[in-house]
Amino acid sequence: MEEVAFSDIVEAAKALEGVIVRTPVVNSAKIDKIAGRKVFMKCENAQHVKAFKFRGASNAVRVLGDDAEDGLCTHSSGNHGQAVALAAKQRGVPAYIVMPNNAPKVKINGVISHGAEVILCEPNLDARVSTANSVLERTGATFIHPFDNLSVIAGQGTAAKEMIEDCEVLDAVLSPIGGGGLMSGTCISTRALLPEARIFGAEPEGADDAARSLETGEYVPQTGPDTICDGLLTSMGEKTWPIIKSHVEEIVTVSDNAVLDAMSLIHEEFGMVVEPSGAISLAAVLKDEFREKQGIGSIGIILCGGNVDPENLPFSP
Repeated sequence: MEEVAFSDIVEAAKALEGVIVRTPVVNSAKIDKIAGRKVFMKCENAQHVKAFKFRGASNAVRVLGDDAEDGLCTHSSGNHGQAVALAAKQRGVPAYIVMPNNAPKVKINGVISHGAEVILCEPNLDARVSTANSVLERTGATFIHPFDNLSVIAGQGTAAKEMIEDCEVLDAVLSPIGGGGLMSGTCISTRALLPEARIFGAEPEGADDAARSLETGEYVPQTGPDTICDGLLTSMGEKTWPIIKSHVEEIVTVSDNAVLDAMSLIHEEFGMVVEPSGAISLAAVLKDEFREKQGIGSIGIILCGGNVDPENLPFSP
């Protein structure tokens, strides 16, 4: 396929039934009061590998068919790496995961726990790409891009599809943006199921390339990101940026302190651990500028993952 249609997301959802978890959607009267509207939270921290990434990785492996037989390779700050590692283990093929040497220990250990080979590199995109290329040459494995892959985008779109089906009616939907795979899939599912719903993104103030891109209408690459949201450090891709540009109304930027507050609030209300890249969705809808928006009685947001080192939690584990 040359682009992702909602039919691809529907196909992925059917094929992945019983493989991925249909994660719960939760709601809190206290959070609704703070936000000034109903806030429904899709808990992808309860997905396999504690992240939505397992949806896209599983779908990509499914679509690859026999091309997966020599093994799978990717580069990842953590969650996509864990997802590919588990998908490869389930398929019975080796996995080779290139990770930055400053990735959270919980994510590195998660990859190793699924039997994958971890190859550490310097924490920048050039190092990731060059290291992955050397692994591909050494192993003959097939590369699965963390977000700029149509099968990955289709798989990620199943999260919003489920959320909308469970909530039935939402005035708006919001997703975090790193490379844009989840946001792209969210856009496609939302436009198909809720054509009138407003679509928003969330991004750290210290890694706001997507916000600047959307504001100017021109792609702005990520340079020197500085944020605790380790899953949102990368630039958007050639496939994800056009989708985001076409469908997202606004990208809300959030401070790291607001993210920590959101992590604490989620834990207080639900006893759940959500990593910074996931909690940013709640932080965005609780931001004063967003709370003042009119015409949004209900919003569905995606808590995209729950992998965080215990020492980095803003509350006692």
